[in-house]
Amino acid sequence: MAIFVLDGIGIKGISCAVPEKVFDNTEFYGKFGKEATDNVIKMTGVRFSHRAPEEQTASDLCYVAAKNLIEKKNISTEEIGALVFISQTPDYRLPATACVLHKRLGLSMNCMAFDVNLGCSGWVYGVNIVGSLMKTSGIEKTLLLFGDTSIRTVSPEDRGAVMLFGEGGSATLLVKDDSESIRGELMTDGEGFKTIIMPSGAYRNRNGSAERVLHSDEIVRSDYDGHMNGTDVFSFTITQVPKLIKRFAGEKGLDQYDALVLHQANLYILQQISRKTKVPMDKIPISLDRYGNTSGTSIPITLCDAYGNETGTKKHLLMSGFGIGLSWGVIEADIHSDDIFPIVVTDEFFDDGIIGND
Repeated sequence: MAIFVLDGIGIKGISCAVPEKVFDNTEFYGKFGKEATDNVIKMTGVRFSHRAPEEQTASDLCYVAAKNLIEKKNISTEEIGALVFISQTPDYRLPATACVLHKRLGLSMNCMAFDVNLGCSGWVYGVNIVGSLMKTSGIEKTLLLFGDTSIRTVSPEDRGAVMLFGEGGSATLLVKDDSESIRGELMTDGEGFKTIIMPSGAYRNRNGSAERVLHSDEIVRSDYDGHMNGTDVFSFTITQVPKLIKRFAGEKGLDQYDALVLHQANLYILQQISRKTKVPMDKIPISLDRYGNTSGTSIPITLCDAYGNETGTKKHLLMSGFGIGLSWGVIEADIHSDDIFPIVVTDEFFDDGIIGND
């Protein structure tokens, strides 16, 4: 089992940024009809989401979150020894978006920077990645950046998806501290790689069709639109995720935690995980009603939404991300509320990143 223990590593800062535009799903009444729209809102729990303007990317949101975090924590950019950017909506196919963020943040040449392609489980995976880098090096501080602009990955005719997703970016600061420890477990089932997939757009299926047509599942989409098999995702989530959460909690049980912070997949799934783990919904913070499903950013967004204006308390938290891959995982950590900051709203974007054909 991929169980890990990161003794001497702590989460010492979390900042998030979302676009300024707030979208109300009732605006889909004219497109999908009131009854169908209300049914999706009820099942997913998503009424509002933040949506980025065309020029703004996930890295822009992560940049603002990171800049805010560096300022709030009063740290020098020279202290950051690694930057890891996790996303499925990078700026370019190449180079790595982490290099763009490295430039924009003014980090040292002694700072390593690279991308990871992961979605809903990416934040819990990312904590392990950067923490492990720190354990095997002299790096004292790292930035884990996660962001996605997921609305751009789905067909506008796919009401289940276009009404579900929101957009945002996050920055998490990990620091060496002998008094801290992070534990976790990560899992993968590659048999489910087709469960959530965008068939074309990379280097396999290079000649896919960009025409949106009606498929057998009654969804109009192209080969360049993301597609989710909702039945398989639901089955996986309500079986494998609660099983891992309960096993990881062990004999002490889930009462030991101040909260169970879950990837904001949709409200019905969160309610089923609550039922299966016997963790009451009042111990499972919800942010998706106002921010939507923001991919792997949803855990830090939920933390900032729940605790960003709270001071003077330390939270013992169990956090779980799950989805595309299929992949899932949990991490256990103590996080001080003073290190969790309110969500920043911005439409800032990187002018120099828009490159023409000169």
